[in-house]
Amino acid sequence: MLILSIDTTTRGCSVAVHQDNTLVASYDLLTDRSSSAMLTTLMKNAVEHAGFSLEALDAVAVAKGPGSYTGLRVGVSTAKGLCYALDKPLIAISSLEALTTQTTAFYPNDFLFCPMIDARRMEVFAAVYNSDLELILPTQAVIIDTDSFGELLQERSVVFFGDGAAKCKPILGSHPNAFFPGQAIEPSARTVGVLATKAYASAQFEDLASFEPYYLKDFMGTKPRNRIVNP
Repeated sequence: MLILSIDTTTRGCSVAVHQDNTLVASYDLLTDRSSSAMLTTLMKNAVEHAGFSLEALDAVAVAKGPGSYTGLRVGVSTAKGLCYALDKPLIAISSLEALTTQTTAFYPNDFLFCPMIDARRMEVFAAVYNSDLELILPTQAVIIDTDSFGELLQERSVVFFGDGAAKCKPILGSHPNAFFPGQAIEPSARTVGVLATKAYASAQFEDLASFEPYYLKDFMGTKPRNRIVNP
């Protein structure tokens, strides 16, 4: 089983190649607004440096969102184009779940995990998972204020991470149950690939013709947005 994974959730882009659940190549480019041409080059290089050709792939995986509109559009269109050209299945992975996969091993099992992707102003795209990657609060746009996650923080320890957590820390950072990693956690195709390997085993493939990125479009306009206060 050979899977090429792509993550363009935020700035830059990331690609990885997994063979039978083992990471064999990866590239992470943390530059703003990486072009589709650069992404295509990284994909080709990663597969070749792993010792394979693109034709040897069994599937292509992509982080589906939420995240940067431009980044997701580039990543998904590139992944779909490759799948069409090679007649390979497409696997779509939640950007927030992939971020959480990077974090759970470093905290106790009874902690909750809140990945945050920067949106605009005081807004983030967020969800809450437990250590088994079970969804506790669904993905949504959240305006961060002193009431955000209030009841949840009274009951459980919550780790906030991702590029949107910088907005959250000045407001919730003094709460005894709020934790913020000391190092930045960036989206990576490496964890997209980990989740994609599991999805491939159960044939969780997308329909190429109809699949679109998960933009959270309902929250991108000018209407007032909801706050998460209670779980």
